[in-house]
Amino acid sequence: MPSKLDQLKAMTTIVADTGDMESIRAFAPTDCTTNPTLILKAAQMEAYGALVDEAIQWGRKRGAPVGAVTDRLAVNFGAELTRIVPGRVSTEVDADLSFDVMGMVEKASALIADYESRGVQRDRVLIKLASTWEGVRAAEILRKDGVDCNMTLIFSLAQAMICADAGAFLISPFVGRILDWNVKNTGKTYTAETDPGVLSVRAIHAYYKTHGVETVVMGASFRNTGEIEALAGCDRLTIAPALLDALSKDEGGLPRALDPARPQAAPARQTLDEKGFRYALNADAMATEKLAEGIRLFAKDLAELRDLVGRRLA
Repeated sequence: MPSKLDQLKAMTTIVADTGDMESIRAFAPTDCTTNPTLILKAAQMEAYGALVDEAIQWGRKRGAPVGAVTDRLAVNFGAELTRIVPGRVSTEVDADLSFDVMGMVEKASALIADYESRGVQRDRVLIKLASTWEGVRAAEILRKDGVDCNMTLIFSLAQAMICADAGAFLISPFVGRILDWNVKNTGKTYTAETDPGVLSVRAIHAYYKTHGVETVVMGASFRNTGEIEALAGCDRLTIAPALLDALSKDEGGLPRALDPARPQAAPARQTLDEKGFRYALNADAMATEKLAEGIRLFAKDLAELRDLVGRRLA
């Protein structure tokens, strides 16, 4: 019998959640996602020293600020990744811009311009934006310029609703972080079938498929293979190398859990204005806390990456 990873590939597009290129080559995913945390980790690996050195030398020659060099480094990794995966590579806009619509648009446009200067067309790149009200507005603007976005840090149906209405290309609902919050706050033990993160993605998937929303649903942030198996059949799943490895070694059967042709029951289509969205998000303690925490953590790792670059420039 084929491995569970091979079975999963037959019903779901596999996306590697890493900046480690050797891991990506090993598991042959279609797409790849990165974020400041993953770039920070990869930038400290000897194997990718040349990518860091190039960005530092580029910055020194131009007297470029640290932020510009950090962006250069992110695109260095992204451009290399496009040579490995046949599909899309996601590159994240600075987390500290998560409430600045035009700041996100300008940063995204600069990243796309850098990719295109290297011969990487915009249809190979997804710009990652935090799924704040402002992030969704930025995605709406970028879509009109032919730039597709990966709306990250999704923890609620309300966030998924406004992304759908904005015509976002792809959303990344986080599974493991929802589980973490519920375990901490309830003290309960969950199975794959009762996992609150899994149930959240299933609800979003059902809402999108029931109402013909074209936005791609890509489950993310997994804690174990059981969560992944419980979402088999989702449009895409972005998976860390350790879990890809575990799935590749498991030869048990893997039934389809989600079928876009036969979605689960879903609420009526709803359009949220800014007030409605902010109230709905505020009413969801988990989503409010995890969205804020996610932005803080990405901003922290981005600051560490900038510090690393700043020391090298000096």
